[in-house]
Amino acid sequence: MSLSFVEWGYLAPAFVAGLLVLATHVPLGREVLRRGIVFLDLAIAQIAGLGGLVAHAIAGPDAGWTVQLGAATAAAAGALLLRWLEGRSGRHQEAVIGVAFAAAACLSMLLMAHDPHGAEHLQDLFVGQILWTTWADLIPLALFSACALALWFGAGVRRSPVGFYLLFALTITASVQVVGVYLVFASLIVPALAASGRLLRAYALGAVGYALGLFASGTWDWPAGAAIVVAMILVAAAVAAMLGDGGSRDAQS
Repeated sequence: MSLSFVEWGYLAPAFVAGLLVLATHVPLGREVLRRGIVFLDLAIAQIAGLGGLVAHAIAGPDAGWTVQLGAATAAAAGALLLRWLEGRSGRHQEAVIGVAFAAAACLSMLLMAHDPHGAEHLQDLFVGQILWTTWADLIPLALFSACALALWFGAGVRRSPVGFYLLFALTITASVQVVGVYLVFASLIVPALAASGRLLRAYALGAVGYALGLFASGTWDWPAGAAIVVAMILVAAAVAAMLGDGGSRDAQS
């Protein structure tokens, strides 16, 4: 079974969305690996999702920009809290981040427990809606990605502890509603880990993972987010095997 030209045209915005997510997430992922806070993205993404769900519950189905504001506010607040706890938790920081993720995930489930569309909202939070991305949706994502990269590489935000956490939170918020929590995590960690911190190699690995995952999703009607995560991990495993133990080394700054 093969995809027609029309189907590839339908998948094109989703692939470009993936490339935009990778543009910011690969350098952020290298920094996360360097700092040893691998699960920070899961926690922040889940907190952002919780903020969006709260805004949706308050404002109703036509919440629109309110959901974005709620997600960004929650993510920023969660990032600042985790940054504040970083100096107090010491070697237990990763455990604290894990607790934050579990708390936000369970609060999301409790919030949606009596919502007739709760399961759908939670599924969207975890696996995203990348297949429904339109060309118009890419404009704000592209603008934000350009600004984030300028701040990261040009303004040196990565050297500021608070700046890193805030930019990380806003970047995760911008992407989690498009690709979901799981794909945010995979885009941050898998390419940077398998490519040993080499930026161009990580970008290439991530792009191949998105392409293969979308191809599998369109061919066999699989959930796109899950298919991309699995494809990216398989590509990363193949790259790591070809490079020997290179894929298992810590990311280089």
